[in-house]
Amino acid sequence: MSVSSALLLGIVVVALAYGVVIYNGLVRLKHNVAKAWANIDVLLKQRHDEVPKLIEVCKQYRQFESETLARVTEARARVAAAREQHDLPALGAAEGLLRGGLGQIFAVAEAYPELKANEHFMQLQSRITALENGIADRREWYNESVNLHNVRIEQFPDLLLARLFQFPPQPLLEFASVEKADVDVKALFGT
Repeated sequence: MSVSSALLLGIVVVALAYGVVIYNGLVRLKHNVAKAWANIDVLLKQRHDEVPKLIEVCKQYRQFESETLARVTEARARVAAAREQHDLPALGAAEGLLRGGLGQIFAVAEAYPELKANEHFMQLQSRITALENGIADRREWYNESVNLHNVRIEQFPDLLLARLFQFPPQPLLEFASVEKADVDVKALFGT
């Protein structure tokens, strides 16, 4: 084997090894995004199960605003649909509506001393608040994972393998702000 053949073979081996390292890094980032999403999904499911309990406790107080409860129920359904379809823009908008509705329930509850004194209501409020905080923490981790993934698939030479093996960019999970959610509620429900 000549020196030039050995040199060429060495370059090919190094290039292939480098390609394997890049590919494995892209796979690791893709799985980090999936893992981060799974963590959010678990918390969304848990909160999804708690919201109907909260609504039922509030319904026991006949004067409680039924319009607020209807909005929360509708927003909960939208979150569930968007989560199942993995439609992150729709999930973000629906989350904004749900968070705004839950905030309204907790604010309106201040006017109902009997409801505020209800132990079950207080437990649900505490549980939902804890889940909201967990979702916010996990969303930050998810968005960081997505950012690392998206930056990596745009950098050279990684982008060559990312395109070759079809590593698409992932969307960030952005929730609508409460102010925006109030506007969306008015548009959606005609209030």
